[in-house]
Amino acid sequence: MPIINRFADLSEEITEWRRDIHAHPELLYDTHRTSEVVADKLKAFGVDEIATGIGRTGVVGVIKGRNTGSGKVIGLRADMDALPLDEITGKPYASTVPGKMHACGHDGHTAMLLGAAKYLSETRNFDGTVVVIFQPAEEGGAGAKAMIEDGLMDRFGIQEVYGMHNMPGAPVGTFHIRPGSIMAAADRIQIDIEGVGGHAAKPNDVVDTILVGSHIVQAVQSIASRNVDPLKSVVVSITTFNAGFTDNVIPQTAVLRGTVRTLDADVRDLAEKRLKEIVPTIAAAFGAKASVNYIRDYPITVNHEAQTDFAVGIARDIAGSDNVVTDVAPTMGGEDFSFMLQERPGAFIFAGNGDSAMLHHPAYDFNDELIPVGCSYWVKLVETAMPAG
Repeated sequence: MPIINRFADLSEEITEWRRDIHAHPELLYDTHRTSEVVADKLKAFGVDEIATGIGRTGVVGVIKGRNTGSGKVIGLRADMDALPLDEITGKPYASTVPGKMHACGHDGHTAMLLGAAKYLSETRNFDGTVVVIFQPAEEGGAGAKAMIEDGLMDRFGIQEVYGMHNMPGAPVGTFHIRPGSIMAAADRIQIDIEGVGGHAAKPNDVVDTILVGSHIVQAVQSIASRNVDPLKSVVVSITTFNAGFTDNVIPQTAVLRGTVRTLDADVRDLAEKRLKEIVPTIAAAFGAKASVNYIRDYPITVNHEAQTDFAVGIARDIAGSDNVVTDVAPTMGGEDFSFMLQERPGAFIFAGNGDSAMLHHPAYDFNDELIPVGCSYWVKLVETAMPAG
């Protein structure tokens, strides 16, 4: 595999960075230690500008090439936050913080972008400017949006933006991408039900919110099975059902929560519309009342065609054509890099993590063999997009 030789030498050092971050996971915007580590390393590398506190705890580094006459500015993004899980890997560098672990590989993403930043700061073999973006709160906090609202794109003049994520189950040294929708919109729903509570032995005198909620859970599945084109995708999952507090009382209220995932803007609109029609109607049929709070969180992650083609070429240079999948199936998982792709053209790519546990699993660990592959991808992307001439 034609990775950059320098990363074979740097791999052990970058692995140490990764494992240090892994051992000290932080959630959402509370990435204070991680952000400090990133900023300190960027300073040691000699990057031209370091900005902290972008999107609360985000860090941005600016690296100028030998020449900047091209005027091109490219952004490269890594996420830094962990997940609220207890790690069960038993590895020497396992999480030292109970209830928190890097179960999605953001420690690896951060380390790989730091490795690329070190190399690019040393060589500067490009004509233009690279903006390395270290983002908090990808896991449900919309950190990308917060950074954008703090002026990320305009302040640093970013013209194109690229992201990368590891992919468990795919061999190390492979890349997976597609143009258009590659990851789903991730929306949240809350359904509030009000009936008439009372004694469990006299159900004829009450309006049972548990019964109503059970019918709602089943009815909303008709959105996928009977409302949406079978060739398009939608997921409606009710994930919490809270009602009642004892065995002999039928509760007055119930609250359901869940998620809606879609890969098409029209399907997203339809799902929201049908939920708001179905839920109160089902409740009314039993004499109850119900409302839906539909919260649009992460948009659909949509790769731009030209930038996707470019990313494919870089991946093929690194891994060879046989190891680059250009029509990977979209995933119903969400990704807040979608906000960045709404602001600027770019592409999001997956890199194989080997035979590891799945993402968000307590036995997951980032595969350090991926480090030289990912670092090489970032550097080749920069040097090809902005050749030194």
